[in-house]
Amino acid sequence: MTPQRRFRRRSPGTAVLVFSFLGGYCAGHAAAALRRARSVHRPARAFDGRRIVNSASDAILSIDEHAVILFANPAAAHMFASSVTAMQGSSLARFIQTPLRNARTPYDYFPAGSGRAGRRATDYAVTGIRGNGQLFPIEGSISTIEHDGHEVCTVILRDVSERHLVQQKLARSHDQLRQLSSALQTIREEERTHIARELHDDLGQLLASLRMDLTLLQGNNQLPEPSQRLIEGMESNLLMAIASLRRIATNLRPRALDEGGLYFALQGLRDEFVERHGIVCALLADEAELRLDDTASTAVFRIVQEALTNIARHAGATRVVLKLDRTDGELLLTIRDDGRGIRAEDMEKKESLGLVGMRERVWAMDGEITISIDAEAGTRIDIVLPLAGRIMGEETTG
Repeated sequence: MTPQRRFRRRSPGTAVLVFSFLGGYCAGHAAAALRRARSVHRPARAFDGRRIVNSASDAILSIDEHAVILFANPAAAHMFASSVTAMQGSSLARFIQTPLRNARTPYDYFPAGSGRAGRRATDYAVTGIRGNGQLFPIEGSISTIEHDGHEVCTVILRDVSERHLVQQKLARSHDQLRQLSSALQTIREEERTHIARELHDDLGQLLASLRMDLTLLQGNNQLPEPSQRLIEGMESNLLMAIASLRRIATNLRPRALDEGGLYFALQGLRDEFVERHGIVCALLADEAELRLDDTASTAVFRIVQEALTNIARHAGATRVVLKLDRTDGELLLTIRDDGRGIRAEDMEKKESLGLVGMRERVWAMDGEITISIDAEAGTRIDIVLPLAGRIMGEETTG
């Protein structure tokens, strides 16, 4: 940003306009036109810089040191629904809003910290005012030349109303997709809970009843030896079926979440992970800090479950640390492993549905998630989840 200067209150002469036209935007176009003219052996003096400015598709304004418009091209008049004659000699405040109360110089309309537009580093996001009073978004860049002791600014403006409309539509679509994703997560958890309870209550009781009947048959010493061996094989298969049923039901919905809470559910998940994959896993948490409602408990459990699944499949790790702390109304969850470490391109793969699911669960709770390579080795996942109104026994205020 060019620093503001102390201006003298002298009106610039006519020559200032010509220099302002050739400064900034039109200088590049004029140079290109001159090069083309020389290539076809036409005299450079046949080209008039003002014609180039007047034919430009971008709005161009020349403004004096007191923010008075000295020149406006036809594109500027069309953008602001005005005329060149009406704009020339008018204050810039009639056509561009300023964030400052007492705007005196052109740079007051493009102050530092007002927010850059995303297209170029020299662009500023400002608000235009049409002739009928309608406000609309503009991207603008400003440059300065000095002539005869006066500073004249050249401002190039682009109407980005259509782009903003597209961005708003995309934002609305993004919000709707987030809401749909959250609703689908909720529906899936409800279905998992329902199926797990059906398996445990109905099929589980049926298998338990069959085992009791087999136990009674085994107590009958009058059965021939072949029948005894058959019953023993049936009991072995029945025990395997009961174990498989418990495993499936637990994967669908851990009973510990409903009966013991998040801490005990994470303990069971940790123990199963160690037993199945032979990877050391430490759980650093306090039971009292994990007394959360069902929604938060389920979300945290699924996040940890997905993280452990990814580690077992891809990390090649030998040790995992799960750390959960509650502070200032937030739950801080850190998952670290000593594996090969995740790459940036891995996180953007379409197949990385596990990471997508983790992010969606975190964002559904208005939390933040960071996935990075650990300073020592492996991958580190840091998650911050707000817990307002989600702590069991805590009364919500407001």
